[in-house]
Amino acid sequence: MWGHVERVHPDGGAVAAAIRSAARLARPSVPPVPNYKLSMSVPEWLQAIQTYMKMLQYNHTGTQFFEIRKTRPLSGLMETAKEMTRESLPIKCLEAVILGIYLTNGQPSVERFPISFKTHFSGNYFHHVVLGIYCNGRYGSLGMSRRSDLMDKPLTYRTLSDLIFEFEDSYKKYLHSVKKVKIGLYVPHEPHSFQPIEWKQLVLNVSKMMRTEVRKELEKFARDMRMKILKPSSAHSPMKDRSRGKSLSPRRRQASPQRRACRRDKSPAVVDKKGDLATLNEVGYQLRI
Repeated sequence: MWGHVERVHPDGGAVAAAIRSAARLARPSVPPVPNYKLSMSVPEWLQAIQTYMKMLQYNHTGTQFFEIRKTRPLSGLMETAKEMTRESLPIKCLEAVILGIYLTNGQPSVERFPISFKTHFSGNYFHHVVLGIYCNGRYGSLGMSRRSDLMDKPLTYRTLSDLIFEFEDSYKKYLHSVKKVKIGLYVPHEPHSFQPIEWKQLVLNVSKMMRTEVRKELEKFARDMRMKILKPSSAHSPMKDRSRGKSLSPRRRQASPQRRACRRDKSPAVVDKKGDLATLNEVGYQLRI
């Protein structure tokens, strides 16, 4: 980390040496975690969360302070989010998504889903992710970035495509061309869920598509999400090459002729309707002695 500071800071190693050799350093400020109040509207609550993230600041050190594995269950990621609030260290975009999910838990009217971007600039590819928000028919986002217009967006966009196009226009200001956009599914509000987050349910190669095509795909996907008819890939059966109509249970071995004969022998004997006439009384009932 100190080597990274020496490379990127204008004063180089002098700043790192001054900090490391200081006898006493000022105690870093710890921003308070926002608390939801019943008097708050949803936009006010989202703004309080974004303000808290900005107080944590963006991590420019080159070292990621919190390990985020996308395949980890939601319950484990929520424990990492709790650690973020305790440590109050700078965060990056992926950590901001997890923290945003943690702070918006318990708000069933607020739907959260990840939005990932792959962009190209000066021969290099860059990746970025924000937390998409849907509430009361409007879309917005939460997140962190080096650029102020590439993280949070107000809850004012009528369609998902309007929100995505707003990010695409913001990227153009920095001469980045958006290559791919990945949209995940709604994240459940159950913090103890063992289900992982679905990060890329829809993948659009927007660099090879017209805006009308992108809008059509995004609106279809958004409609399906609102109707809750999309399911995460983790919920699907792992045996995808199962033949139609065939059972996955092991086949039974074909019974031998002797075994089949024994089964037939065990069947109840057929009663001979022509019983011994000598044992019948005058009424027609057979007498057993």
